[in-house]
Amino acid sequence: MTGIAPLAGSEPALSADAATGGSSRLRPVEYLLLAYLGLVTVVAVARAGSHPACWWLVLSHALAALLVYLVTRPGLGPVGRTIREIFPLILLLALYSELDVLNAGGVEVHDQLIERWELALFGFEPSRDWWQAAPSRFWSTLLHTAYLSYYLILAVPAVWLVARGDLAAVRRFVLSVMLAFIACYVFFLFYPVAGPYYTYPRPTGLFVDNAAARMVYATLARGSSYGAAFPSSHVAAALAATIAGWQGSRRLGILLAVPTALLTISVVYCQMHYAVDALAGLAVGGLAAIVGGLIARSAREA
Repeated sequence: MTGIAPLAGSEPALSADAATGGSSRLRPVEYLLLAYLGLVTVVAVARAGSHPACWWLVLSHALAALLVYLVTRPGLGPVGRTIREIFPLILLLALYSELDVLNAGGVEVHDQLIERWELALFGFEPSRDWWQAAPSRFWSTLLHTAYLSYYLILAVPAVWLVARGDLAAVRRFVLSVMLAFIACYVFFLFYPVAGPYYTYPRPTGLFVDNAAARMVYATLARGSSYGAAFPSSHVAAALAATIAGWQGSRRLGILLAVPTALLTISVVYCQMHYAVDALAGLAVGGLAAIVGGLIARSAREA
């Protein structure tokens, strides 16, 4: 990767930004990231008395803030400018993992309320009953594969838009996805829901007898965070990525639409999320894409 080169006809402010090695002025996504780091640092300090491991999160947040400082210095080269565009997405891996530390030790979860909502809306509990009523090796394989496609849904648009040199689209995409994730993470911190992955007996037999299902369960065993079910960050981030990708490239949006739709179905059918989690994720993802687009437009015009 040789860095981000503005497209012909791109906005003058963006061209100037790349030509001068970048601006030291903080961007909306960096303000968002610092605000979230500050909020979680306060939570970590408050919970450190019962969970001493939270002190490590305070240190990690200081290092993350230092990273923000380093990537916002003027005079960055092509690689540095590229890293600045996408580093918030890379930090998401750490920000998600720390939720398991923050919610450790018998935190109160709110699954019973979510389950009542399920019954009120559907008359049954889709995440528990659907796969048992209609077990299928084919649908299990397809939908577990769709669940795994989540990582590509987030990575492909970033690479696509960076490769095109469309800075406006890159920034809109990253901001929209970060808004979706951080909105979900705030829910996870203050209104944790364990989800059917933890509360119900896990699927067995024919339903999980395929490579995709085994990969999903192996991934969750290594990296799932307790209390991170409502809203579904998988659904929220995938929808935000798809909408922002569509705004940057119609072909990209079409490419993302099918796996995002299948992923939304998969989180319920494969018993990873309550159906209410998925619906809430759609709402969060759609709102994040709208707000992200508005903020990105305002930042370009400022």
